[in-house]
Order: sequence, then structure tokens, then C-alpha cells
Amino acid sequence: MKVASAIVFAAAGVLFGLGAHAQGKELVVGSSATYRPFAYENPTKEIVGYDIDMIKAIAQKSGLQIKIVNTPWTGIFAALNNGDVDLVISGVTINDKRKQSYDFTAPYFEARQLIAVQKDSPVRGLKDLAGKKVGVVTGSTGDDVASREFGKTSPDIRRFESTPVVISELVNNGVDAAIGDNGVIAFRVQEHKQLKTVSDPGFSKEYFGIVVKQGNKALLDKLNSGLAAVKADGSYAQIYKKWFQAEAPVLPAQ
Repeated sequence: MKVASAIVFAAAGVLFGLGAHAQGKELVVGSSATYRPFAYENPTKEIVGYDIDMIKAIAQKSGLQIKIVNTPWTGIFAALNNGDVDLVISGVTINDKRKQSYDFTAPYFEARQLIAVQKDSPVRGLKDLAGKKVGVVTGSTGDDVASREFGKTSPDIRRFESTPVVISELVNNGVDAAIGDNGVIAFRVQEHKQLKTVSDPGFSKEYFGIVVKQGNKALLDKLNSGLAAVKADGSYAQIYKKWFQAEAPVLPAQ
């Protein structure tokens, strides 16, 4: 009886350690569906996007059941803290400050700045934009990049409220170039065949990761295992090409 009891307690301990997903419970995934093409609502109110395709593929590989919930960005980390969601995938950049409070999977997306110009433009990098009108989203990383290079008060930097507006200005020749997040810029350029993207090797790389509560190693391991499988079998490359019409970059393992 003692042996049997020990086995029962050990099994219970394993289940407790693995958390809800070990018992087949549906995991709630928080994602802010306002960041096209990573997550947004289609005309039928279904949440779609690169992030959504990735987490579905990862969950399938890991044997996890998930439900995706549109969670406003302003409250997304509070929702994770409170247990309203079990994990977050919402274009979250991995950085040291966030790692003090949360655990991240290995990267699933390489984030950097990207330049958009007309297809016949000779621009090959950031320095070629000197003296040209450059559109950016106010307060964005693109704004910071342009401000450092050309001066914060430069009259050539034109600031707008969103990337779609910046791209519209570029299409209508209101600006000569746009600088913004690569995922959003690449996606928007697809919609306008007269535009192209230009990558500057001087732009620093950042990475997006899936977020879980700090210390939830069992779930983190499951997600990382699924992500590794998605990278290995070509699913990551297919999903990337679907959304960005480009070859997927090689991502670091951690």
C-alpha cells in the first residue's frame, strides 16, 4: 500500500508540475488583435495573422489545446499575471527588463527596421535618405532611427499616426521613403506593387518570443519543443512566406 500510495503521489506531483496542459485543459492564449499582420480580426471577426498561425502550429506539435482571446495590449501582461490567460503571443520583444518578470520561449520572429521606397528608387540604405522626405510613425523605433541619423528636428522627417498612413503618403509621393517595423512594412508593401523594401545592415535585430509566467518551466518546455519542431519541418518558413512574401531568416535557438 505504501508503494502504491507513493506512486499515486508521484503521479499527482508530475501532473501538478506540468500544469493545466498536462491534464488536457484548454490553454488560453492572449493576443492583441490590432497589430496586422501579426494578429488582427478578419471580416468574420476571426483572429488571424502570423502570430496566430505560429501558435496554432506550435500547439499542434506540442499536443496542446488552445483558445485564442483578443486581449488589449494595455492589459495583456496583467491578464497573464492574473491567470486570465496562460500565455501571450502578441509581437512581444524579448528584452532584459521583461525577462526579470516573465519567461520567454526561443524567438519565433526576427524584428528590425525596414525601409520602403518606390521600385525605381536608387536608395540602398539609411544614409541614402539624406535630404529626402522620410515618413515614420510618431514615437516609433523608425522615428528614433531617423532622428538619430538626420536630427530630431529635421524638416525632412515627416511623422504620422500609423504605418498605413505612412505607406499611403509614400504611394502618393508625399514622402520619398518610409521606415518602420519590418513585419508591418513588408506586409503593407505587398499591397502596392510600385513599392519595394530596402534593408540596411546597420539596423539592429530584436526578437519576438512567446511569454509565460516566470517559473512555468513545464509549459515553456512544451512551447519550445513545439517551436523547434515547427522550425525543423519547414512550417515556420511556410508561415513566414505566407505573410511576408519573403524567405524566412534563420532564428537563434534561444
